[in-house]
Amino acid sequence: MTEAAKEYYEKLFPGNESEFARTDPEFTEFFTNFSCDEVVNQDDLDDRTRMMAILATLLGCQGIDEFKVMVPGALNAGLTPVEIKEIVYQACAYLGIGRVRPFLTAVNEIFADRGITLPLEGQATTTPEDRVEKGEQAQVDIFGDGMKGFAQSGPEESRHINRWLSGNCFGDYYTRGGLDYAQREMITFCFLAAQGGCEPQLTSHAAGNMKVGNDKAFLIKVISQCLPYIGYPRSLNALRCVNEAAKTQ
Repeated sequence: MTEAAKEYYEKLFPGNESEFARTDPEFTEFFTNFSCDEVVNQDDLDDRTRMMAILATLLGCQGIDEFKVMVPGALNAGLTPVEIKEIVYQACAYLGIGRVRPFLTAVNEIFADRGITLPLEGQATTTPEDRVEKGEQAQVDIFGDGMKGFAQSGPEESRHINRWLSGNCFGDYYTRGGLDYAQREMITFCFLAAQGGCEPQLTSHAAGNMKVGNDKAFLIKVISQCLPYIGYPRSLNALRCVNEAAKTQ
């Protein structure tokens, strides 16, 4: 491996050798050189942001085994237990509990092994009475005034889903502490890019990212850092969605 790859790998996983180093040495060498040197040194994305994006991407693509490897690396890179938990919690709104449960279990097990006491400090800022109102305000803050009245919009037979989007997706998740709007929009972008088949929503959230300060150049950096974990097709789809969103700004 290159010296830069060795240095970065050791930074994330001090004293730990890849489980494939013995069985698949050639693969381990070129993948680690790519992901821990060539990709990492492509741009100036900081380690904490990079690891947030990677964890969200692994949730999106259902990469549970790699996720278990990367959570300790994320902690070593400076992510807090609250930040990691918030990434997993928010994934429920975009992936559903059926796909998120194994990741929540994995985080709890890793935290327990590291002596991190659970439950963590609560981060909720809404109540059952104001979650819809505050959730819709979060939508307005992120996407603009066009979201005013969203919770009561749409055909009567499906209006409840818009209300749920305001109250649950945004009111229950986006209003929580631990992550700010820019970080939450970034991880949402990663959830959608990694699972694929959500290009309309991905384009919409690329635009939302841009509205909260995550510009086109930033999103390209995020895609680049996540490419080793989701491959080229979904990364190129995400890049196309970013380019489409940029035209609307």
